[in-house]
Amino acid sequence: MGLQLHPGDLGWFWRFGEERTAAATRVWRRGGEIVAVGLLDEPDWLRLAIAPELQRDEELAQRIADDVATPAGGVLIEGKVYVDAPMGALVQDLLFKEGWNADVPWVPIRRDLADPVPDPGARVDVIGAEEAHERTSVQRASFDGSTFTNERWFAMSDGPAYADARCLVLRNQLGESVAAATVWSAGEGRPGYIEPMGVHRLHRGRGYGTAMVLACARTLRELGSSSVYTVTPGTNVGAIATYQAAGLTPLDEIRAQYRTA
Repeated sequence: MGLQLHPGDLGWFWRFGEERTAAATRVWRRGGEIVAVGLLDEPDWLRLAIAPELQRDEELAQRIADDVATPAGGVLIEGKVYVDAPMGALVQDLLFKEGWNADVPWVPIRRDLADPVPDPGARVDVIGAEEAHERTSVQRASFDGSTFTNERWFAMSDGPAYADARCLVLRNQLGESVAAATVWSAGEGRPGYIEPMGVHRLHRGRGYGTAMVLACARTLRELGSSSVYTVTPGTNVGAIATYQAAGLTPLDEIRAQYRTA
């Protein structure tokens, strides 16, 4: 349904548990069919996927725009809020007309998986329950403020999306866990997604990030994914360079929209 929302986003959010994930999910239906899905990453930030054939549908766009514009719609809170909708979707046009602004750019970055992916040149293990602590510790050492605990890993791995996901840990020559990632398949022949990927802050600058991305791509190819992608802030030139070194290509930037009040 678009780069803004992948099943892996819901799967990663599931680390907070089933009830909180359900509470953060918004669904729009037409004739009993789901036509759009939103995930509240935060109470003020909605990531939105719309069925491709309906992204320029006037009725649906107006309905979504109305729902996100007022707290009474049950989607977003009062105050400054953000909507991350597919670029070119009609709902973006409607929000701009209502005075919403474009936020800072993010860059989708992608690699086709039709051809084999080079070996990462490092040991990469698929993580199960017994090694979950390694996956979570690398996450916390990669992202300031991370709250990824063992308990949250088990909650995530119990979620339905994780059936087609893998947690990977890359080890250095001493066997230390130096990088980690989770990859999410959306099914055979569909784009696979990296969310998240990080390198331990004490082990950066040694090529582990590029090796980790290659391992992610190889794993998703084995799972039948047609491509691998992720999205990173446009200002994060280091991350973009790491993904490019692993053969991913930056695509046109995407921007969320925000309303100040």
